[in-house]
Amino acid sequence: MAAATATGTKGTVRQVIGPVLDVEFPAGKLPKIYNALRIEAKNSAGQLVALTAEVQQLLGDHRVRAVAMSTTDGLVRGMEAVDTGSPICVPVGEATLGRIFNVLGEPVDEQGPVTTTETASIHRAAPLLTELETKPKVFETGIKVIDLLAPYRQGGKVGLFGGAGVGKTVLIQELINNIAKEHGGVSVFAGVGERTREGNDLYEEFKESGVINSDDLSKSKVALCFGQMNE
Repeated sequence: MAAATATGTKGTVRQVIGPVLDVEFPAGKLPKIYNALRIEAKNSAGQLVALTAEVQQLLGDHRVRAVAMSTTDGLVRGMEAVDTGSPICVPVGEATLGRIFNVLGEPVDEQGPVTTTETASIHRAAPLLTELETKPKVFETGIKVIDLLAPYRQGGKVGLFGGAGVGKTVLIQELINNIAKEHGGVSVFAGVGERTREGNDLYEEFKESGVINSDDLSKSKVALCFGQMNE
């Protein structure tokens, strides 16, 4: 689990509605908004329920409302929830290159654990304006039609809109490949609701192109994070 170790204040699950759950805590010990709650317990059928939820609302009457980061199957009222004392934290740094993570920052590529102690909160503050490059500059993508007709601004944001199967992911893949080979940079690809087949194809294509170096992951130029539609 990528959140802090669950050794904080203990609460009790009082209501479960789909992925949303209400948890009651002792008076004066409510978790903060965005704190991660960890639930590990067995239900009446003997099944182990283990999930992480994120606090989204303080309801009053010593209760908080949280959203589960995975399925709530088997979760019942009365189960114990522990406030981790911090938001969900994920590994960062060079150790993440060439790896695939889930929504909690856990590796899902069967390559073993991530060997790093460096983590960052998913809700950390954005960089200050004084830390950013404010001088307008064209970002050369290496894709001629984009650089000529719709150039990207370096340090800016770009939206790619289109229906299913028109090539949005292919374009992003080409950008990642060019950034790695022409600029020597690294990229982070987040697949939100990505199809499993497409995610696997993307991973294999990255390995074939050399963006992901299977022999030495530290030489890879991309880290990937995939979230399923139920996460």
